[in-house]
Amino acid sequence: MSSDPSAPASYLDRLNPPQRAAVERLDGPLLVLAGAGTGKTRVLTTRLAHILSTRRAFPSQILAVTFTNKAAREMKERIGAMIGPVAEGVWLGTFHSLSARILRRHAELVGLRPDFTILDTDDQARLMKQLLQAEKIDDKKWPARAVLSAIERWKDRGLAPERVAADAGGELAAGRAQSLYAQYQERLRVLNACDFGDLLLHCLTLFTTRPDVLDEYHRRFRYILVDEYQDTNVAQYMWLRLLAQGSRNLCCVGDDDQSVYGWRGAEVGNILRFEKDFEDATVVRLEQNYRSTGHILACASALIAHNRERLGKTLWTAADPGEKVQLRGVWDGEEEARWAGEEIEALQRAGQSLGQVALLVRAGFQTREFEERFIELGLPYRVVGGPRFYERAEIRDALAYARLVAQDADDLAFERIVNQPRRGVGEKAMQSLHRVARARGVPLARAAAELVETDEIKGPARAGLRRFLEDVARWRAALATHHHAEVMEMALDESGYTAMWRQDRSAEAPGRLENLKEFVAALEGFDTLAGFLEHVSLVMENAEGAPGEMVSLMTLHSAKGLEFDIVFLPGWEEGLFPHPRALDEKGEAALEEERRLAHVGLTRARRRAYVSFAANRRIHNLWQSAIPSRFVEELPAEHVERVAQPGLWGGGPARRQRFDEFDQRQEWVAAPSAPRRPVRVIEARAELVPPRPAAAGGFAPGDRVFHEKFGYGIVRAADAGKLDVEFPTGRKKVMDSFLRRG
Repeated sequence: MSSDPSAPASYLDRLNPPQRAAVERLDGPLLVLAGAGTGKTRVLTTRLAHILSTRRAFPSQILAVTFTNKAAREMKERIGAMIGPVAEGVWLGTFHSLSARILRRHAELVGLRPDFTILDTDDQARLMKQLLQAEKIDDKKWPARAVLSAIERWKDRGLAPERVAADAGGELAAGRAQSLYAQYQERLRVLNACDFGDLLLHCLTLFTTRPDVLDEYHRRFRYILVDEYQDTNVAQYMWLRLLAQGSRNLCCVGDDDQSVYGWRGAEVGNILRFEKDFEDATVVRLEQNYRSTGHILACASALIAHNRERLGKTLWTAADPGEKVQLRGVWDGEEEARWAGEEIEALQRAGQSLGQVALLVRAGFQTREFEERFIELGLPYRVVGGPRFYERAEIRDALAYARLVAQDADDLAFERIVNQPRRGVGEKAMQSLHRVARARGVPLARAAAELVETDEIKGPARAGLRRFLEDVARWRAALATHHHAEVMEMALDESGYTAMWRQDRSAEAPGRLENLKEFVAALEGFDTLAGFLEHVSLVMENAEGAPGEMVSLMTLHSAKGLEFDIVFLPGWEEGLFPHPRALDEKGEAALEEERRLAHVGLTRARRRAYVSFAANRRIHNLWQSAIPSRFVEELPAEHVERVAQPGLWGGGPARRQRFDEFDQRQEWVAAPSAPRRPVRVIEARAELVPPRPAAAGGFAPGDRVFHEKFGYGIVRAADAGKLDVEFPTGRKKVMDSFLRRG
């Protein structure tokens, strides 16, 4: 520590004026509005170090709240580098870890013992399943995780069972969700356990029912610091408000323009009403960005300015303007992936580190086309925040269905899906199957076919096995008359697998359903089911153990808090981004959150950002004529370089009125491979990209045809609307509905 608390500290010299103001304003409530890349972590850690260095408080009198353990460790390391290990006594951690620390000191006051257990998600589901069975509620129709999801939302809002209306759960769990919540909490108390939501909920109960306990923490904590305040939920907000009533020295650091977790309970309103909650609050805006170039920041600022629910700030940088944001229009998703791969290869040849390249998508299913293209090119990549596309649990299940339909001797596939979704085929039935299969030297499917005709397996297991075998046989027979993509779509639907995820109320379920639809779409690109399965095997093998630096693929949500030299932002189209499901559920509020997500994506880039959209997109196995996202319209023309293929459009009939003026004023630059001349964007004609391929158009081998994407070509073979056409770029398999006579 400094020997003279009044002497200016050297660490203050490294701050710009707004940052220093935020550090030195120690008395009273303070809101630091910290835009992306403006040094919020530096401000937070320096402020904490300054409190200690000036002896305004002992370490044990400071409460510092972060959202991740990683952030807590980083803060402690930075403080130690500034002023030494004096920060060891600070109450520094996440909401949950700090709540657990408080709760263990006062557990008896909420009906627990200090050695209480914190249940993980599997234990919670097991407990809820027991309650559902006791109440004779069908846990297939109302899965345990769906009920737990509703309980989690109530806890995030600080609602104990007695504060939840009896009908608050609607039809969930046959209308008994609130009753199950009460039973669940009582069962946890008996087990001397709690879940993560309880850590805050019990603290709220403690603070509101025991003024003496709350007063103890008012006396203890002279300063409270909070990171990522825009991501707090209602329970966390109430927890902070109660603790801050003592000293009122509350400093919240956050960015209303980066509040993107509304789907998991975050309330952007918490930060928006800070000045109403604390009328004497000071607000400091950090607007000087140290990460991105001028053109990137100008695009991000212009985009987010369209939001109404924000406190307002404008990012700027003293650095060079850099390169303009490249806005690229492509024909379809395949072309988008091809272009991104080639651009990344060119960047790599120019010396760009692949570890500083990221591709950020709105939805997880979008990564498939990029993954396959990167593997084909030999570009090493990693999927951040989740497994690779073909490694995801629901895709492995779908692949198991496909493998079993392709050939009945695949025992591993049979075991994976015979009871997925549940068909009553338990461990005992599987032991019988294995015993017969080993004794007779036949696959499990053959053994099952024999056993269902005997009395060795009875009840639900026998009926479930019989129905499963009949289904697989029917799907296998359908391959002779239907396209394999249709057959697999049929299998996933008729098996009840997609219904299982539709009934699942967890936050991951919608994404899993999107991935399954993308799986079916991937099948369309192959002549046979066997060809697709071979392709997947090769993809998985080639993806193993890629050495060295890797391109990062992730969703926009996963990218928050990260930064890269180069960022690709594909899929900026209406119907994809903003995400239609979010708009359907929450309307204008969701649109603003989607725009904040776009803002987050742009501000991840340090030197170069690419935004792309496709004129055609296969979504959920349907071809759609796409138009650019409304966010594309909101990017300022003077900071954007527009690049499109000749003849590509920039608008569409579905949003004609909104985009007409935009379409008319655009002068697009031709793609690098084409002559460098301005190209007027034309509007798509619906017949160019039908929702599904039309019937045969009468083309015959030798006919000259024209394709909007590949140009002129000669038909070499024709089969029921599917044509092999020789183009200058090579032989392609296309649908006749995409062609006209040349």
